Amino acid sequence: MTDHEQSARDMAVKARQASRQLQVLPTEARVAILNRIADSIEAQEAQIMAENVQDVEAATGRISDALLQRLVLKPSKLKLLADGIRAIAKQEEPIGRPLSKMEVADGLVLEKVTSPIGVLLIIFEARPDALPQIASLAIRSGNGLLLKGGKEAVRSNAILHRLIVAAVAEVAPSVGCDLIGLVTSREAVDDLLKLHDVIDLVIPRGSNSLVSYIQQHTKIPVLGHADGICHIYVDSAADLDKAVRICVDAKVDYPAACNAVEKVLVHESLAGEKLDTLLKALQGAGVAVHGGERAAAVLGLPAAPAPRHEYSSMDVTLELVPSLDAAVDHIHKYGSGHTECIITEDKQAAEEFLRRVDSACVFHNASTRFADGYRFGLGAEVGISTARIHARGPVGVEGLLTTRWLMRGTGQTVEKDKGVAYTHKPLPLH
Repeated sequence: MTDHEQSARDMAVKARQASRQLQVLPTEARVAILNRIADSIEAQEAQIMAENVQDVEAATGRISDALLQRLVLKPSKLKLLADGIRAIAKQEEPIGRPLSKMEVADGLVLEKVTSPIGVLLIIFEARPDALPQIASLAIRSGNGLLLKGGKEAVRSNAILHRLIVAAVAEVAPSVGCDLIGLVTSREAVDDLLKLHDVIDLVIPRGSNSLVSYIQQHTKIPVLGHADGICHIYVDSAADLDKAVRICVDAKVDYPAACNAVEKVLVHESLAGEKLDTLLKALQGAGVAVHGGERAAAVLGLPAAPAPRHEYSSMDVTLELVPSLDAAVDHIHKYGSGHTECIITEDKQAAEEFLRRVDSACVFHNASTRFADGYRFGLGAEVGISTARIHARGPVGVEGLLTTRWLMRGTGQTVEKDKGVAYTHKPLPLH
């Protein structure tokens, strides 16, 4: 084992030990840690912004505009961060929550309760605001945490990490600073990915290439999404005003976000004045509209780069479809299973779309930008999962929990199942 590998293992082991101390704290202590973190972010706004400005200046011209947007911190974003952390603190105690209870036999009771996963490794690109979000969710759920941010945000990540671990150590000295480790080198990540015996879950937040690399180089379970190719289907029964407002918002509000719309499917019956209105609204908002195969031919739009393409910029693909069935098939063929929306006043069509579209988030008459942990009332998210096992969609505190079985007996033995009379009687949780 190299020195690098030993250092990575030590960091993971220390995070697990600290997480076990965190889990036994009363909920009031973990709540106090979170409130201290929120207060510190607001109190140290000037220092955080100063470090972030240096990161942004160093990265300008060296990374894409989409990544640069994600790198920038603003006072309003820090305020949202603090509010989100306080919202997490106010959530119901997540650890040890009973899910089921059963009398297995007379005097023998079995209970299923929520439990932290253990040690999480989160890898994210150019999103310093992700660091306190993820840390807060881990603290609330009792998990140890190893964080690797993008090199573009090295100063921003460092100051945020310092204030978070300081808050933990001040409020809970028994937990200390080892609960949340900040990884600073690519080599350390490769070492950590080998530690399937001490790290329980990897959550990558970033490009398709990042997620693919991690999936190919670890035996640790991976939770996350590689693409955010979100669709809006404008049905033949759509309210045009709603369609315009929702499509513009879903692209313009934050074009680099993974929940921004990348393709607008329009029912072919709207071709003409209604479609022109939607097209002009998007273009008037500064969006470059590209055409899918049919729309490029019919409307004379420049061709989209590919049927499946994530712009992460002020660009969108527009395509014509003949029916709801065709829209659903198109989404399943070219989408990434992230977030889709139907705009229609036909409730039956809306319910069919919600039922049939197999994505993590499916909306009716609402912007895809609502697919977010804060907006869902989760306080924050560690990411949005398009996986199908364990957690799907915005992953908050509940997505960082697993379960345990607790059995309380009075001396029962099995004796080849002759020493016990099974009752298997469900019991009330409380």
